[in-house]
Amino acid sequence: MKKNLNGKIAIIFGVLLVCLYGIFGIPKGVTGAAITSAITQRIHLGLDLRGGAHLVLQVHVKDAVRADADNTVARIEQDLQTNHLTFTQVVPNPDSPHIITVSGIDPTKSSDVRNELSDRYGVEYDIASLSGGNGFTLTMKPSLLADLESKAVDQSIDTIRDRVDQLGVSEPEIQRYGLGENQILVELPGIDNLDRVSDIIQSTSRLEVHEVTGDPQGYASEQEALTSVNGSLPPDELILHGDSQGITSDSQDHVFRLKRVSIVGGRDFRDASAIDSSDTGRQGVNFVLTNAGGERFYDYTSTHIHTYMAIVLGSRVKNVAIINGAIRDNGQIEGQFSKEQIETLSFTLRTGALPASITQLEARTVGASLGSDSIKQGVVAAVAGMLAVMVFMLIYYRGAGINADLALFLNLVILLGFMGYSHATLTLPGIAGVILTIGMGVDSNVLIFERIREEMRAGKGPAQAVDQGFAHAWITIVDTHVTTIVSAAILFMFGTGPVKGFAVTLTFGLLANLFTAVFVSRVIFDSHVNHKLAGQKLSI
Repeated sequence: MKKNLNGKIAIIFGVLLVCLYGIFGIPKGVTGAAITSAITQRIHLGLDLRGGAHLVLQVHVKDAVRADADNTVARIEQDLQTNHLTFTQVVPNPDSPHIITVSGIDPTKSSDVRNELSDRYGVEYDIASLSGGNGFTLTMKPSLLADLESKAVDQSIDTIRDRVDQLGVSEPEIQRYGLGENQILVELPGIDNLDRVSDIIQSTSRLEVHEVTGDPQGYASEQEALTSVNGSLPPDELILHGDSQGITSDSQDHVFRLKRVSIVGGRDFRDASAIDSSDTGRQGVNFVLTNAGGERFYDYTSTHIHTYMAIVLGSRVKNVAIINGAIRDNGQIEGQFSKEQIETLSFTLRTGALPASITQLEARTVGASLGSDSIKQGVVAAVAGMLAVMVFMLIYYRGAGINADLALFLNLVILLGFMGYSHATLTLPGIAGVILTIGMGVDSNVLIFERIREEMRAGKGPAQAVDQGFAHAWITIVDTHVTTIVSAAILFMFGTGPVKGFAVTLTFGLLANLFTAVFVSRVIFDSHVNHKLAGQKLSI
């Protein structure tokens, strides 16, 4: 018995040392500042404690649907031309891009066109005849449409996370926000420059290369651009506003006519780096395309030498460049960019473009002073509550109160050790989770102590009373803890930042509580009983 007890005591001290390392690591000194620095490096504070930026973003999933529809339009045109099936135009609905219209087909070839469309696109689209019989509509199936919209949000989250990681922000919170509203929550602890964050978010727009169909220097207005095509824009073109870097040196807004389907898009860019041609006074970006994107870019540039292409970032033309030769998988984008514009462009290309445009619905900062006050108040509340409970246990349960106090202290050490190893974020609700854990730890001890008292009142000796008391309380303690852990898991799955912080500390605290209330407390009781002389009563 004593040998087993020594082994259990060794386990407790081992867990204590491991958890202390999880909290402090190896401090660079023994001063208060060094200890505080060691703790803050291992236990990260949440946005509500440390301060930072809070943003809610809206993903315009229609952009992703429109891009997919544009690619489908290009494929349909190519398929019909390959099979010598004539048509007037293939265009997506401007307001509902998941609907594509194929019109102006030869009535005698209607069945051939339908068979071709059904064979190649019947899995993804529902196909119906136009009134009059000279065309068809392809409507994207609801399951595919929902999947496309969902992926657009997921890819946006991944892209924003990559960019935030490159900014060196630790413990960012980037996740879906709301239910089915295509919104993203971004919380960046320690970031107090909201304008800088907004610039980064704004630069996460889609990046594409389009063929310039009108004047490469642009037009002064949309009306002038429309006048150049007799007032009616061709269905395969679009009009975008933008700058004129690379063509003229003025800073006025210009309007450009572009091919609707892009040559290469954001997913085709693999890497990018800024270049500084100080001898020519021009700056730009070196870019590298993926293999598939490079082949497509080579096919286009080799057949369009001395024509113009536009670099489109978001919904604006950022640069118009002339094609001087065939480009395969790497090239340069040059123009009269500022240093900041170059850094932003290379940053965007390097981290990938968003599949859809986004807008900010909410942007605010949480002040560090508020976080500091919250930490002080939370720590004071936790320490005061813990001391009050410890004093009560000593008064009410006498010698056994020491047992409960040691278990509570070890419970707190294990909880913080968990936080240090898992790099979980401590939030203000997380501190509430710590306090709740202390309460449940006391509740477990009270349950055990009262069971032991009942056994002693029934006339049993200390060893038998302790044994029966733990045996009777064990099931109840496990039941209450498991149900609470399940509730905390649900909070973690469906909650956001601070709520997740509460769920994390509550879960870790309850797991530690099971260990201290059942195992540690039992070892202390057994050790005490082993050293008691025959006839001595248990102080409880």
